[in-house]
Amino acid sequence: MSSPDMPRPKPGVMDIAAYVPGRESAPGVEKVYKLSSNETPLGASPAVAAAIADVAGRLELYPDGAAHKLRDAIARAHGLNPGNILCSNGSDELLGLLCQTYLSPGDEGIFTEHGFLVYRIQIMAAGATPVVVRETDFTADVDAMLAAVTEKTRIVFLANPNNPTGTYLPVSEVRRLQAGLPRHVLLVIDAAYAEYVRRNDYEAGIELVSGNSNVVMTRTFSKIHGLAGLRIGWMYAPEAVIDAVNRIRGPFNVNAMAIVAGAAAIGDRAHVDAAIDHNDKWLARVSEGLTALGLEVTPSVGNFVLMHFPDAPGKTAADADAYLVARGFVLRRLTGYGLPNALRMTIGSEEANLGTLEALRGFMAVTS
Repeated sequence: MSSPDMPRPKPGVMDIAAYVPGRESAPGVEKVYKLSSNETPLGASPAVAAAIADVAGRLELYPDGAAHKLRDAIARAHGLNPGNILCSNGSDELLGLLCQTYLSPGDEGIFTEHGFLVYRIQIMAAGATPVVVRETDFTADVDAMLAAVTEKTRIVFLANPNNPTGTYLPVSEVRRLQAGLPRHVLLVIDAAYAEYVRRNDYEAGIELVSGNSNVVMTRTFSKIHGLAGLRIGWMYAPEAVIDAVNRIRGPFNVNAMAIVAGAAAIGDRAHVDAAIDHNDKWLARVSEGLTALGLEVTPSVGNFVLMHFPDAPGKTAADADAYLVARGFVLRRLTGYGLPNALRMTIGSEEANLGTLEALRGFMAVTS
């Protein structure tokens, strides 16, 4: 606690619960399989290393503040106008910039009960009030979200697909949500896992942004492109939103290595397709394997799966987590997401996936 003669944070800051990343280590274990952060087991495109090496000798120079090379590469890949694209230091930065741009004290920001923890953090950091809306079967409920809108609502966050549940809303429901919002309320579609979705009724948000003035879509290079360590995000938005956010973002918020790495990664379609194929195969096998062990599994369209444990001594998610970590398998505890009796497992390599299933088989046998 600060004393009266020390600088004090502005009201509300100390009420924010800091984000806690997925655990990385398993003390005392020789080999660790980290399946807690939804990282791709295929790593980055081979083209990325060459792109970074080309820049490594010029690090005394500032990067292009407008990230033209990266924006142009994203525009080519998705058929977009570069003027409607803004790049960032991870998509997390964009969530914060949008809140700082559109929220004031007294305003409200909406998100669903198992939505990304950063939404709450950034809404509160802007001095606004977070409004949490119930989900139905671990899925965003459009009617409940619209019912939560008040005259104070200024921004609505929708993770689609959602992390950590892995569920999604079909495009018809997303369009219904947008149509029901007042025109001055900004709908932010967080599509960090869009590339993994193989459903005919899914759209990442590009079409909705193109046809409306109050919708933006955020994306990331941290997942399927394997560049989490470089922190690259991007936003597709109306020009008025781009202009407003550009006025408060850092002038060099995307570093030189990230710019060229992102451009190389998004241009390697074969690598992206390989990551999609790997996930399609193992998401199904892992989900079926967990179900066969007697665990309840929430159907996922992402690169991870949510599993639920019994609320009984010795059989809980905490018990399973301790058992797994002791054997080198690190999954994600979800207490902060309101899911204390569930674990989230990233789809990893074949070795990691099969090893986790075998370890869980041992846990279930011991606790049965």
